[in-house]
Amino acid sequence: MLDHTPLTGAHARLEPLDHRHHDGLCEAVRDGELWNLGVTLVPHPDDVRAFIDEAHAARAAGAHLAYATVDLATGGIAGSTRFLAINEPYRRLEIGFTFLGRSWQRTALNTEAKLLMLTHAFEDLGMNRVEFLTDVLNDTSRAAIARLGAVQEGVLRQHMVMRDGRVRDSVLFSVVRPDWPAVKRTLTDRLARATPA
Repeated sequence: MLDHTPLTGAHARLEPLDHRHHDGLCEAVRDGELWNLGVTLVPHPDDVRAFIDEAHAARAAGAHLAYATVDLATGGIAGSTRFLAINEPYRRLEIGFTFLGRSWQRTALNTEAKLLMLTHAFEDLGMNRVEFLTDVLNDTSRAAIARLGAVQEGVLRQHMVMRDGRVRDSVLFSVVRPDWPAVKRTLTDRLARATPA
């Protein structure tokens, strides 16, 4: 089973998701009423406790490593993310279940959180492939993943059923080991531009 340690940068700290994050996570999902976005699976504030319980069960099964995304400037909980679809023998995993309150979207915190996760995946865990999946209708998420330097590989048709019953097609992106140095440079440069000297 993979190590589930905190990941810390200058702007963001990813802490293993626990019930101590409950109240902050509720505030994050209220920031923009994220549960109302039809292209995501963000929990309603009333469902955050169950979301955390599910993350714990997935961790115990060796399937997911869920994190709370902490804004180091304020100490506030900005959202959550996780490693999932973990396949150690084939050295691949997915980064997903990512959401941030509207106030933190397209910020240095989000960029650094992805840099921390990708660095951990490639440099600490020895992964060869990191995948990202998003709803074909989620233009914002697709653009954000592309800005990371991930390569769009295709569309998984009829991939998921959303809460409203809509059958979702998912867009598959990846970063593979040969891509990693350039992706890391891109994210590091973006962070340097976002951080005052």
